[in-house]
Amino acid sequence: MTLVLRVLRRLPRNKHALRSFSMKTREEDFMKSEAIPPGHTLDAVQPPDYFATGPSIPKLDVMAHVRQPVTSAHMILDNAVSARDSVSVAPSGSIVHGRFGDLGVQDGIPLEYLALLRPAAEGAAACQKLGNSGTLLVFGATQAAGLAATQMWKGKAVCAVVGGEHSGVDEMMGIVKGLTKEPGFAVAEEYALLKKNFADMVSMTANGEKVAAADPDAYLSDFKENLLDYAIAFPETRPAAVGESHLDFGGKKDKDREMFRDNMDPYLAQFPSGSPPMDPVKVEAYFNVEQYSVFKSKFGAQTTAVITGDDVGDFSPGQIASSMIQSPEAAPKSTGGDIPFEFSILGDINIDVPSDPAGPVAGAVIAVTPDLLAAATAVAAAKTLRGKAEALQFLPGAQQNAFAAASSVAAEATKAGAPVIVIGGSLPGFETVEPTDDDVQEALAAMELEEDGSSRLNYFIQVFRSGDYPVYEDYAVHRNAEGSPFQIIVTK
Repeated sequence: MTLVLRVLRRLPRNKHALRSFSMKTREEDFMKSEAIPPGHTLDAVQPPDYFATGPSIPKLDVMAHVRQPVTSAHMILDNAVSARDSVSVAPSGSIVHGRFGDLGVQDGIPLEYLALLRPAAEGAAACQKLGNSGTLLVFGATQAAGLAATQMWKGKAVCAVVGGEHSGVDEMMGIVKGLTKEPGFAVAEEYALLKKNFADMVSMTANGEKVAAADPDAYLSDFKENLLDYAIAFPETRPAAVGESHLDFGGKKDKDREMFRDNMDPYLAQFPSGSPPMDPVKVEAYFNVEQYSVFKSKFGAQTTAVITGDDVGDFSPGQIASSMIQSPEAAPKSTGGDIPFEFSILGDINIDVPSDPAGPVAGAVIAVTPDLLAAATAVAAAKTLRGKAEALQFLPGAQQNAFAAASSVAAEATKAGAPVIVIGGSLPGFETVEPTDDDVQEALAAMELEEDGSSRLNYFIQVFRSGDYPVYEDYAVHRNAEGSPFQIIVTK
């Protein structure tokens, strides 16, 4: 208590002498007249970041990778980065090609496209030599040269075949179909092996032929053959219309044998019952076109019942066909009009496909693929016809298919009296083309991007930036050897 009193006695009695904590402006004269230090500027002291009014500049991450500028682009040839099929940017800004020299400034063409100038010029040369009129046949439509010929053809139609190395890539097949000129088409190599079917499609494209009228008797004949085969394959003596492998206990553990039949019966219940034995004589005598039409109409009624949730019962096609052979049925009552999308063999089934003729076959362009080159080289090395047959016989399946499909394309051109030209390489016994300066200029014009970003010649490229990561060069060679559907380009 005494200490407190002493403190209070020491406090000043004048209230104006108390210390104030308010801000006070210093107005001393020396603050107004002090000289600026030598070398000092108004920008020497910057405001803190949160005072900045302009766009913020992100801080550079010292660990971030900075891409090197691209100065050249290269194709992959013979499993190596090509020096000739490449382009580089000169200090003046012009483009220098390994084969064609100085191309000048090419602002409207991507550098990666310019690396593909040689196959593009070969495609232009082939189109120019074949006249750019009528129908063009192309094998190897996903190869760089084949893709160029497919897009740069100025005739009415292109019939393109995609080699087996890329025909299994749905994305690339869709791309080629979209690039193929109508009324032409693009098919996989496997379809070209069916020479008659391929020849019919080429003929329809070139000549504008219509599909012949369907023959009801031909449909009926095929159905009878299938019906007899079905009765043999799935007899009614089996619990359901399934193969013998479904009923075999083999491969299962013995502990499951006791419950096998209990589990199998519900499983087989989802299948229709088997077919009674069919007498070929009765099938031929009593199952005519009218009965076949009635048989097909039952499937429509069954489908409607399934959709509406009605009781469908046990729908067994074999049992129905056998019953109709024993006791023919009358045609169902008409619904008072045609049923949309219903196919009846008794109606007017003439198929009219409007197809204007694209013009005669001008020739065939064969773009060399790895499988085709290996097969053609092996066959050409044999001296006798027997030797050629044996060489072809012992080739891998992929090479056999490539040789057969290319032969199918070449045969259609030969049948029309038109030439066959090989691009993207050479094949024994076939003519090749050498691009001229005009072909190079035509290829450059096709590559140039329009104002809307489109171009007459489009490539689908996978770029490997070896200037940033040198190991990418080896990986690009490996990727190309695997058969990539894209054009592999290495940049440095």
